[in-house]
Amino acid sequence: MIRFAVGYQHFAYGAKFADIALAHPSVGEVYFPWIEEPSGRPMLGYDEENDSDILAIALHRDLVRMREKGIKLDLLLNANCYGAEAMSRKLEMHVVEVVETLAEAGLKPEIVTAASPFIARTVKKSFPEIETRASVNMRLTTLQAVQYLAPWFDSYYIGRDVQRNLATVERFSKWCHENGKKLCMLANSGCLRNCPWQTYHDNLIAHSAAAERLPAAADFNPHLCWTMYKDPANFPEILKSTWVRPEDIGRYEGLVDVVKLATRQHANPEMVIAAYERGSYGGNLLDLFEPGFSPAFHPRYIENSRFPEDWFDHTSACSRECTGCGYCEKVFEQVGGTIPW
Repeated sequence: MIRFAVGYQHFAYGAKFADIALAHPSVGEVYFPWIEEPSGRPMLGYDEENDSDILAIALHRDLVRMREKGIKLDLLLNANCYGAEAMSRKLEMHVVEVVETLAEAGLKPEIVTAASPFIARTVKKSFPEIETRASVNMRLTTLQAVQYLAPWFDSYYIGRDVQRNLATVERFSKWCHENGKKLCMLANSGCLRNCPWQTYHDNLIAHSAAAERLPAAADFNPHLCWTMYKDPANFPEILKSTWVRPEDIGRYEGLVDVVKLATRQHANPEMVIAAYERGSYGGNLLDLFEPGFSPAFHPRYIENSRFPEDWFDHTSACSRECTGCGYCEKVFEQVGGTIPW
């Protein structure tokens, strides 16, 4: 059975996140940031209705419940930018302090996910028993890159841009398992494949707490995807992205050790987890993604049940030279619908 890693959110739109995770036996890990700690998403506890102390209590309560049921804890220290502190003694001491704080509460994480080799080195130096995991934001699209990181990381997220190619996944998997490493993937990212703005956007998120205090330019959107999808002619680009449908996730069994589901900001994390655990989903495929683009596409939608039977076989073996191919444009005509009101 495929094991899923799910992203913690404090208030899962009316439900306690721990209740959601514990209701699904396929959930093997929960990944979370520490309070007011920069990561690959806006800070937990920044600009929230509840203060950080209340959030810390709730986080502790939820983590205890999940840990007691055997769900592993994955601490996110995966901000893309730490500025001038990126290899400082200050950052080194801070990383150790965060892990020790959790350990003192009986919640030492089994895993720390990082986008910084310095943070991975710090964790390995001070807590060699903790698994260090290379963040999906490191964009590991070649086996050579994975091999370079071997001294510092125990597991890796394969780069989203290549994960639909099963031959590539098989090469990554073979090397990882022969060398005592683990391979992971992110299944439901809505991001553009080969997005040229990713570094810029990830850096902005790392500094989001400070950036939000500054007046922003009114005529610029830092999300390339949302800008592109203002033009319906670009809608087929969503089919060229990196997500894998619930119906196809079973093709990765035996190749990847963990499948990450992006749920930290999702409006309905239970729906996402249930769909991938079940291996099927009937509805608007856009609603499974994070970021989700249902508002951008409205009144258009993508009916998941209309995909051709050979969709995965075709897209897992194609050249990925999308210019001039036309396959995804044809499929979009088949799966796309319009809400009649």
